[in-house]
Amino acid sequence: MRVRLLRGVGVATAVYGVAVSVVPDLLARPSGLVDEEGRVASATRISLRPLAWRDAASGLALALAPEGPALRTAAYVRIAADLGDAVLLGMTLPDRNRRRKAVAVSVGWGALSVLGLLGGGVSRPVGVGLRRGRR
Repeated sequence: MRVRLLRGVGVATAVYGVAVSVVPDLLARPSGLVDEEGRVASATRISLRPLAWRDAASGLALALAPEGPALRTAAYVRIAADLGDAVLLGMTLPDRNRRRKAVAVSVGWGALSVLGLLGGGVSRPVGVGLRRGRR
């Protein structure tokens, strides 16, 4: 498991989630969820805030979970959320170009978590394999 990669994905996701919770336009505009004049409807902002908060919470879990089963579970939750975003946004965003971009971004973030789970060295108990100073 590449713990640093998972932690990085977690921190980035948490920061983005908090930012979108505060300013939903950060997600709405690139997704094409605007009216003809480029404005984001109040209902859209309201709908995006819980999604963003989910990202903040799952990102925080990935950033802070103890190494082992808890971190693995947090990564699985993040992967499921990213793949769910890819499927749902890929099917429902207003235009084809935005759907493709949303799928690429969602799958990309999910792939980083998969790499974090699959990659790296073997975890070992604290102190095992550490060199000791000369006596």
